[in-house]
Amino acid sequence: MSVALFAIIAQALFAAGLLVAAPVNRVSNRFLALLMGAIALWVLDGFFRVSGLYGQNAGLYFSPIYYSLAFGPLLYFYVRSLVNSGFRWRARYWGHFGPVLAQAGLYWWLRFQPYAVRNDFWEQVHRPVTYRLEFIGTWVSLMAYLWLSLRVLRGYGRWLEDNFSEVSRLRLRWLRWLLVLLAVVSGQWLVELVLREFFEVYYRYDYSTELLGVVVFVIGIVGLRQADMRAVHFAPEAEAPEAAPAPSAAATSPALDSAAPVVADFVAAPAASAPELAPETTAAMPPAAAAVSPDPLLMERIRRALVEDGLYQNPTLTLAELSAHTGLAPRLISFTVNAGFGRSFNDLVNGYRVAEVQRRLAAPDARRFTLLGMAFESGFNSKTTFNRIFKQVTGVAPRDYQVGQDGPE
Repeated sequence: MSVALFAIIAQALFAAGLLVAAPVNRVSNRFLALLMGAIALWVLDGFFRVSGLYGQNAGLYFSPIYYSLAFGPLLYFYVRSLVNSGFRWRARYWGHFGPVLAQAGLYWWLRFQPYAVRNDFWEQVHRPVTYRLEFIGTWVSLMAYLWLSLRVLRGYGRWLEDNFSEVSRLRLRWLRWLLVLLAVVSGQWLVELVLREFFEVYYRYDYSTELLGVVVFVIGIVGLRQADMRAVHFAPEAEAPEAAPAPSAAATSPALDSAAPVVADFVAAPAASAPELAPETTAAMPPAAAAVSPDPLLMERIRRALVEDGLYQNPTLTLAELSAHTGLAPRLISFTVNAGFGRSFNDLVNGYRVAEVQRRLAAPDARRFTLLGMAFESGFNSKTTFNRIFKQVTGVAPRDYQVGQDGPE
């Protein structure tokens, strides 16, 4: 066990150094490196205990290696900065780290006290009071920040679908699993808390150190493999309430007035009468659409940009790029897509891509091209994403659909 804990500590510190030096996701990687360092120091306490170093050198007691009250805040700010490449540190954020600064101050003060003072502190203060406050406080803090982090990720998941046409590398599913794993650690901590407080059982069923070792090992592997998030700018605090009425086209986009003559030339038509390439919309209108109806002219303008201008064939198309192309405000486009087409930006663009693949498969010369080649030319940039989206839209796998189009041999 001692060897395993030592290996975990070494791996954590090495991976933390790599994260700090990584050229992408700089701010979020620094939060993650600090989290790994704090967890590694917690595991170091377990290493001292199981290796017998505490018994051999009593001076190691109260070493300033306990920063557990930073676990929750560091995790939360890692999530916040990862999903928003424009994240900037603000003075008010220091309040989240007040408890760990007090925790660190206590141990650094004790470190320079004579052994007699530290021993007396253990007997009179730490064991009956501050140890409990530290342990319970770490559990409460981690649970609270886990909840806040999951809330940010839920909002990010919804935002992602409305702003990116390709999301496979941006979903952060590994991060959700990491939060679940930390919740398991929190559950073990709760078991230890109950055993100690009500049954006076100390360290007999202490598995949280090993579980934290697994956590820091996972972070070291997947954190370094995280995709570049520079294009992501999700800021929860800047979001408008969901129930707020959508702004009118004229009020939201000054560019709309200057483009009015062009829009007037469009043939205003409901989504049902759009050209064949447009995927059918069967989803019901969102509740927000009941208050403010989407402008059919704007729907046609968005459709033309995506279909006739071929923007859907851009595999990394974003809402911001569609906004720059049309001159419409991103929020106006988002509202029009959600309320008018009855789907997210991601679903709309991928619907056009699937429809293009279907059109190509139905062409007389379809056998001259590979299925994957058709998918790439239609805007998909990975086989996995294409297979998943195609089956999601049509209900059948691409190969099965192709066989159906070819007919019986």
